Amino acid sequence: MNDFPRWKYALVVVVLLLGVLYGIPNLYVQQYAVQVTANRGGTIDEALKEQVQGVLEKEKLPFDRVAIEKDTLLARVNSADVQSLALEKIKSAIGDRYVVAPNLASTVPSWLRAIGAREMPKGLDLQGGVHFLLEVDDKEVVEKQLQRYADDIRSALRDKNIRYQSVGRGPQGVVVQLRSSEDRDASLSAIQSKVPDVVVSNGSQVGDSYTLNANVKPEKIREIALNTIRQNQATLSNRINALGVAEPLIQQQGETRIAVELPGVQDTAEAKKVLGAQATLEYHAVDENGSPYDAMRTGQVPPDSKLYYRRERGADGKPVPILLKKKIIVSGDEMVDASSAPDPQSGTPAVSVVLNATGGRKMLDFTTQNVGKPMAVLYIERTPETKIIDGKEVRSTKITEEVISVASIRGVFSNRFQTTGLSSNKEASDTALLLRSGALAAPIDIVEERVIGPSLGKDNIEKGIRAVLMGLAAVLLFVAFYYWLFGLIADIALFFNLVLLLAVMSAIGVTLTMPGIAGIVLTLGMAIDANVLICERIREELRNGSTPLASIRAGYDKAWATILDANVTHLLSALALMTLGSGAIRGFGVTLFIGILTSMFTSVTVTHAITNLIHSGRKKLKGLSIGSGYTSGATA
Repeated sequence: MNDFPRWKYALVVVVLLLGVLYGIPNLYVQQYAVQVTANRGGTIDEALKEQVQGVLEKEKLPFDRVAIEKDTLLARVNSADVQSLALEKIKSAIGDRYVVAPNLASTVPSWLRAIGAREMPKGLDLQGGVHFLLEVDDKEVVEKQLQRYADDIRSALRDKNIRYQSVGRGPQGVVVQLRSSEDRDASLSAIQSKVPDVVVSNGSQVGDSYTLNANVKPEKIREIALNTIRQNQATLSNRINALGVAEPLIQQQGETRIAVELPGVQDTAEAKKVLGAQATLEYHAVDENGSPYDAMRTGQVPPDSKLYYRRERGADGKPVPILLKKKIIVSGDEMVDASSAPDPQSGTPAVSVVLNATGGRKMLDFTTQNVGKPMAVLYIERTPETKIIDGKEVRSTKITEEVISVASIRGVFSNRFQTTGLSSNKEASDTALLLRSGALAAPIDIVEERVIGPSLGKDNIEKGIRAVLMGLAAVLLFVAFYYWLFGLIADIALFFNLVLLLAVMSAIGVTLTMPGIAGIVLTLGMAIDANVLICERIREELRNGSTPLASIRAGYDKAWATILDANVTHLLSALALMTLGSGAIRGFGVTLFIGILTSMFTSVTVTHAITNLIHSGRKKLKGLSIGSGYTSGATA
C-alpha cells in the first residue's frame, strides 16, 4: 500500500482552498470611477457625497453609485467617456478644496476584502501612466551639513572661550584658523567633544596661523544620504497625493536615485510640476496687536507684519487670516530633525523639533523675551509653472504660503522644543513630515521620463493573458499525451500552481507587470520539470521489476532530492534578481521566486496526494497509466 498521511491530505485541501479564495479577486474586472480626496480645508462627508451625486444627476451622467470608502469618495461609472465628463463636472462644482482624479475602483465583494483578498495592482505597462527617474543632489546635502557643522564648531569654540581667526569651508571640509598651537590643541579637544560626527586633523601652519581640518565621518555621510533619500521619498509621496494617483510606486534605486511610477496619469506637465516643487519652513512671531480680519478686509497691514492664512478653514468654510511678524526667527535650513509624539505632561498631540547650534541661539534669544506668546510655523512651497503667452513658453514660479501650526511658548528653550496646539495625532505626524521635508529634502532632477498610454496597457494585458493561456495549454496537452493518467494528474497540479501563484502575489500586494507575466509563463514551464522527473523515476522502477505501488513510492522518494537541488539553484537565481535588481528585473525575480515555491508544493505534494488517492485503494495493481508500454488495465 502506498502510504500518505492524513495530515498531508488536510494540508493539501486547506492550501488549495485558500489559493482559490485569494485568487478569485483577480477575476473581478475593475470599474471606472472618479476619486475625490480632501485637500487643504476639505472634508469627506455625507454632504459632499450628496453634492457629487447631485452633480451627476443634474448633468444626466449615468453612474453605478457614489460611496465613501475610507478617506476617499468614489463615484463609480460604466465607461471611460462618462468618467471623463464626470471628472470635469465634479471638479468645477466642488472647488479647489478637493483633489478630483480618475481611478479604477475594485469590484471585489466586501467579504473578500475583509479577509485581505484583493486583486493584484497593475504596473505602468499594463495600466498606462508615467515613469520618472529622479536624481538626488547628495553633494548639496553634504555641503549644507558641513555648513551646519561649521556653525556648531564656532559655538563649541565660543563656549570654551577659545579665540579663533576664522571658521569656514575649505577644499578639505571645514577649516579652522587659530592664533597659536595652544589654541589649536584646545580647539581639537573641544571640537571632538562637542561635534562627534566630524574627523579633526591638524592642518598646515602658515606664518602665525595654525589650522585644523574638520570633515564629516564617512559613516555619517552615508547616514545623511540615506536619510535624505527617505525624506525625499516621504515628501514625494505627500506631493503625489495632490495628483490623486491610485497606488503610486516610489522606490529608491541605488544610492542617489528615486523611481516614481504614476499609474493612470497622462499629464506629464502636471506631474513634473508637483514633483519639482521646493518646500521650506519658517518660524515667525504672531502680531497680536493688529486685527487680521481688518487687514484682510481693508488691505492695510502693519509695516512690520504680513498677512497670511492658516491651513485649516473656519466654521464657515472660509480661510482663517493671521498676522505674522516679517522677521524670521528660524528657518527650515536650521532644522536637524522633527518627530511626532504626545506631550508627556498633557498627552495632547505635539511635534518635537531639533535645531542646529545657530538656530538654537536664535530660538533661545526669542523665547527668553516671549514666554506665553504665540509662535507660528509658516510652510512655503515654490512650484515651477509653464504658461503659453503670445505663443511663447514662459516659465514662472508659483509660491504657496500657509500657516500650518500656531502654538504658545510655554517656556524658554533653544535647539530642542515641542510644537503643541495640534488638533490630532495625524496632524502632528503630518506636521512633523512637513518640518523634516522642509529641513533636509535635497534638490532633485528628472533624468528620465516615459509615458505609456492606456490603450497600450490594455493591449499588453490582452497579449499577456493570451501568452499565459497558450503556454499553459501547450504544456497541459503535451504532458497529458505523453504520460496519460499521470500526465492528467500533473496538469491538475499545474493548474493549481497557477492559482496559488496568483493568490500569493495578490495577498502580498505584488504589482503585476509584463516582466511578471513573463515570470508566470516561465514558472509554468519549469513547474512541470518536477513531474517529468517523478514520472521517469516511476518508469525506471517499473523497468527494474518493482510493483506499481512500490514504483510510485520509490519514484517520489528518489526524485525528491533531484527536484530539491534543481529548485534551490533556481531560488538562488530568483533571490539574486530580487535583491540586486530593480524595476522590471526585480518584478521578474519576485514572480519567479514565488512561482518556484508554489510549484515545489503542487508538483510533489499535490500530485502525490492525488496519485495516492487513486491507487492506494487497490490491493493488486498490475500496471500504471504512465505512458506507452507501462499501462495495463487489469486490476484485481
